[in-house]
Amino acid sequence: MILQGKRVALPSAPVVHQQFEAHARATPDAVAVVWAGRQVTYAELDARANRFAHYLTARGHGRGAKVGLCLDYSVDLLVALLGTLKAGAAYVPFDPAYPAARLQLLLGQVPGLALIVASPDTAPMVGTAAVDIVDLDELGTHLAELPATSPGVPVTGDDLCYAVFTSGSTGTPKLTAVRHEGWFNLMNWLRLEYGLHSGSHNLVVSAFGFDLSQRALMTPLFCGATQHLLASRNFDAMLAYRALREHDIRVVHCASSTLYVLIDWEKARGGDALTRLDYVLFGGEALKPERLTDWMRRENNTCTLLHQYGVAECTDVATSFDLAGHRTGEHDIAPVGRPAYNTDIHLLDEQLRPVAPGQDGEICIAGAGVGAGYLGSSGPENARFTTIEVDGTPVRLYRTGDRGRVTEAGDLVVAGRMDAQVKVRGMRIDPTDIERALGRLAEVREAAVAVTWTDAGEAELTAFVVPEAGALAEDAVRARLLQTLPRTMVPARFVGVPAIPLSPHGKVDRAALVDALKNRGQ
Repeated sequence: MILQGKRVALPSAPVVHQQFEAHARATPDAVAVVWAGRQVTYAELDARANRFAHYLTARGHGRGAKVGLCLDYSVDLLVALLGTLKAGAAYVPFDPAYPAARLQLLLGQVPGLALIVASPDTAPMVGTAAVDIVDLDELGTHLAELPATSPGVPVTGDDLCYAVFTSGSTGTPKLTAVRHEGWFNLMNWLRLEYGLHSGSHNLVVSAFGFDLSQRALMTPLFCGATQHLLASRNFDAMLAYRALREHDIRVVHCASSTLYVLIDWEKARGGDALTRLDYVLFGGEALKPERLTDWMRRENNTCTLLHQYGVAECTDVATSFDLAGHRTGEHDIAPVGRPAYNTDIHLLDEQLRPVAPGQDGEICIAGAGVGAGYLGSSGPENARFTTIEVDGTPVRLYRTGDRGRVTEAGDLVVAGRMDAQVKVRGMRIDPTDIERALGRLAEVREAAVAVTWTDAGEAELTAFVVPEAGALAEDAVRARLLQTLPRTMVPARFVGVPAIPLSPHGKVDRAALVDALKNRGQ
């Protein structure tokens, strides 16, 4: 089974930063970025990025180099990011929101790291790196003496533009690289398919290390719009919602759990900043549509919710679905839609043969967005990038490890992970199926299911539940679940919690829930 995306021609050199440079020439006085009350124009941002690019090339860190960025959201972050691209290099986020121990681990995972750009606040976090750490402020006088014009480094669509860390199913950080062609294709699709333009101003609400944040950072600059950055290292719902209310922001990219928080914030305060947006592009985890239904039905809600699917290894987004087309009850799982331009979705069995229409198979992604692979890795995960023959033609694809099927309407549905099932009481169970069932209960506002262990060392399922009102009625929830799930899938324990914690990437942090349970001695 193959879902084919529309074929759209790309430039001979589909290079992302050249699109930004074209806007800097055409509309130099337009505002490119707003941060901490400061506005920077396209011309100013372009000139500063050019100077940093000249600095990198003079040090020999040009085409093919890898530059680490350990910076909070700021103008300097965009200067360093764009300057790295202009030099022909690829940037690697070292997210300051990560714990210090994780940052230390990541430092040793980048083959050929040239240097790291940091600030006085973030430099100590990467202080053990075996490369130079530079501060743009300290370089200010030197950079001012460098040319404000483009360094003119020839960059092609095959060159790397960034590489991000992804833990995947192993928990071990892997560095996956993206090419300019894939990134350009993604943003060109968003621009053409959804009409993004110079007025499609964006607010970044996810952490820098998240693959989603890379397109959130660059898409408005690709379209000639304004990028708004919060002066906060971690997601802050109050600051984010205030920015939505006070600025002419039209687009937000975020994880599903972050969207739930923003909607809850709006509903609790009777606001309408979210409903006035043009688009929220979201995904990254199993959708709980019941968290969105009431808000979507609000009068005068003009916001289009695009439920998207993709992986970091394939430039973040492969498919998209307008959630207005989802009818609760018609589908047990909300679709993630159809492929982006120049992208194909293959549903294959274990022998990499196509499955029949309507059958589940492993979701494999082919096309322009397939990345360059894992850098510096010789492990079995590299086998996820493979080649199959389609009508006698070799096709390179990435095996996502996700299980999916295609609806009669032709939309992709992600049913879960091929390897997500856990063995509990002799049965293999996917916790996501239980979370969906919990989400449909009136007494449950939100829930997450994790595997915990008894004192005897046996695995069991624990449901962490945010009640809709009052205390958790455990017996009632259990009884309702037994009406829709087999007894083997009903969690052994239900723990009431005030909120479901989120990771720095804005996804459900199940590990934090389990740790909190241990600390409470339960």
